[in-house]
Amino acid sequence: MAISLYAATIPSCQQLLGAVDALLDKAQAFCAEKGIPEEEMIEARLIEDMLPFAYQIRATATHSIGAVEAIRKGTFSPDRSPWPASFAALKQLVAETQSALAALDPAEIDGFEGRPMCFELPGLRADFTAENFLLSFSQPNFYFHATTAYDIMRMKGVQIGKRDFMGVWRTV
Repeated sequence: MAISLYAATIPSCQQLLGAVDALLDKAQAFCAEKGIPEEEMIEARLIEDMLPFAYQIRATATHSIGAVEAIRKGTFSPDRSPWPASFAALKQLVAETQSALAALDPAEIDGFEGRPMCFELPGLRADFTAENFLLSFSQPNFYFHATTAYDIMRMKGVQIGKRDFMGVWRTV
C-alpha cells in the first residue's frame, strides 16, 4: 500500500497540535493553581543553551504549516522573530496553525513531490526535494520541539504523561 505525502505528514501534525493545545491548557492551569507567573513557564528551558518553552511551541507551527508555506516559496529559513510571550498568544498561534492545516488541499501537498526546495542560513544551504524536506527535516524538527515543550512542562512539575503528548489517536 502506498501512502501519500499528505497522509505521511499533515495528519500527524494535526494530531500533535491538538495535544500541544491541550498541553498549553494544562500548563496555564498549573501556573494558576500553583501561583506561578506564566512567564516562568513561557521562558523555561531544559538547559541554558536551549530555547524556551514558548519557542518550542512556536516551532511546532514553523515545522508544520510553516514547512508547507516554505515549499510553496521554495526556500526555508528559521524564524528569528520574537516568539509569543503569553499562553493566550501561544494558543492563538496553535489555533491558527490547526486551521491552516485543516484548510490544506491534500492534492496540493501530494503535488509537491519532486519539487526542489532549499534550507538557507547565512553560510549554509541544503537542497532537498519537497518530500525529503518534509520527511527528513521538518517532521523530525516538529516532533523534537513538541517533545521539548512536553519535557519542559514535566521538568516544571506539571502532571502529564505520554497520552497527553500523543493526543487523539487516529484509530479505525
